[in-house]
Amino acid sequence: MTSVDFHFNTPDRLTHACRLVRKALRAQAATDEKPLIVFCSDRGRLEQFDELLYSFSDEDFLPHVHADHPLVDEAPIILSHQAYSPPMPRLPNILVNLDDAVPDFFTHFQRVFEIVGPDEADKELARARFTLYRDRGYAITRHDLAAKG
Repeated sequence: MTSVDFHFNTPDRLTHACRLVRKALRAQAATDEKPLIVFCSDRGRLEQFDELLYSFSDEDFLPHVHADHPLVDEAPIILSHQAYSPPMPRLPNILVNLDDAVPDFFTHFQRVFEIVGPDEADKELARARFTLYRDRGYAITRHDLAAKG
């Protein structure tokens, strides 16, 4: 069953998502065989994230493509603004949800990351997502970044 990690009180959602993606690549939790999918139906937000992946770190290259790119079958990080799950034999392992709602296809993945900023509007949307996962019985792990100082 899919497990869900909520990262609360992140000062910058997109930068935090870059850190998660980098950590998954370093730990080989995101590979060509089991790609990490970043989903956001808001194309503007997804494009911002795309650009940030290139400039986020001077030491790290975070190889990624959009789901409609010709090299999508070889990329460890795939960005998509619509439902996407990698075709077999690739395994849908991690989904980073940058959307305001829970994507219908999240159950295809072993793990989902939800990133929540400090502003009230973002928190309210996250509460609705949290409630949906909880009410359907998914295991949820909470990470409060404000508590980490």
